[in-house]
Amino acid sequence: MTPAAESLLDKIENRTARIGIIGLGYVGLPLALVMCRAGFPVLGFDIDVNRVALLNAGQTGISHIPADAIAQALEQGRFEATVDFDRLGEPDAILICVPTPLTPQRDPDLSFMRLATSQIAAHLREGQMVVLESTTWPGTTLEVVKPMLEASGKEFFLAFSPEREDPGNAAFTTRDIPKVVGGDGVDALTLANALYAAAMQSTVPVSSPSVAEAVKLTENIFRSVNIALVNELKLIYGAMGIDIWEVIEAAKSKPFGYMPFYPGPGLGGHCIPIDPFYLSWKAREYDIATRFIELAGEINTAMPAHVVEVLALALDARFQRGLNGARILLLGVAYKRNVEDTRESASLRLMDIMEQRGAQVDYHDPHVPTIPVTREHKALAGRQSVTITAQTVASYDAVLVATDHADVDYATIASAMRLGVDTRNVFERLGTDTSRVIKA
Repeated sequence: MTPAAESLLDKIENRTARIGIIGLGYVGLPLALVMCRAGFPVLGFDIDVNRVALLNAGQTGISHIPADAIAQALEQGRFEATVDFDRLGEPDAILICVPTPLTPQRDPDLSFMRLATSQIAAHLREGQMVVLESTTWPGTTLEVVKPMLEASGKEFFLAFSPEREDPGNAAFTTRDIPKVVGGDGVDALTLANALYAAAMQSTVPVSSPSVAEAVKLTENIFRSVNIALVNELKLIYGAMGIDIWEVIEAAKSKPFGYMPFYPGPGLGGHCIPIDPFYLSWKAREYDIATRFIELAGEINTAMPAHVVEVLALALDARFQRGLNGARILLLGVAYKRNVEDTRESASLRLMDIMEQRGAQVDYHDPHVPTIPVTREHKALAGRQSVTITAQTVASYDAVLVATDHADVDYATIASAMRLGVDTRNVFERLGTDTSRVIKA
């Protein structure tokens, strides 16, 4: 190892290395707390002034991350949040946890990552380690991040370690999930692996950053393709009068050769709707068509329109009316159950489609009292969740279940609703009245 690598390794082993984390959202904040619990001092960077103030006051703003964990880290002097990126020279290791969305043309948008990297390069000092955690196409770390840092003329160590967060999953926390690590050279891999091994239960070293980048894409493409498959089976079996949910429950009794995936109203979150397109985009450089991946994307993207059509047909069959002028109550605008995250949520697309067809749409979501500003659904920002009462539910022509939060009064809804369209099988799962329920 070089003297600089040996010095940093000694700091990591002694827990004196200061860790910088850029981006204190659903990925960066849990990672910061894990590093604090491992004994490292952490300096968190974020461009959101309000978020930084909230964190420095001992609050999180993210429901599944307890405020007392932040307060404890602050009291121990191990955590500080800042908007001052001039302090990027202070940490010994900097972990980049910023969004990597798609452009409107569905091409990779690396603008947040490039901005973070340029800020690091402007303040880089000798011997710092930089680790990219943001999901991206294979080659990004070496082809984009590395040249930007090399322009500083300083010695540094570079690695990629993909985030594997599953917000709201109590069974697998940040520390529990094995950490894949790929370094640019032996020293970088040794240092990055030592850092994560000090904080996580286990690490999975791989031969390069590109392999680590490919690991994350493979995981999410696997999920995207299988969700698309079960969504397509839902359409086929539905036409045959067969309940896909009953089929899945029976199929998963097989102890080998089958893994259950479940249909829904469309994909949401920052990973599955986006990550496959990163590989499709990169594959074009090699003149390779990603037909399987793109077909899965088409099927999943078409699900919101299918759900709205089922709703329209159900309204016509039950009340001899379509969507135009109908009052619809949408249950859940978060992209998954028991979280407040609305990124890429299919629910927002459902609201847009229904309103384009003339419906009046309200929503109830105990985790999202107000719809935040999003890039693709700006007109929905500021909408507020309605309160569930029997009288309120009965005032709507139909209730559409898009997200099956646990803390919703489904019994009251089932007894009071005139018509229910259920994309999550929640009414049957919970044993409530299904006499007025259509599955979609």
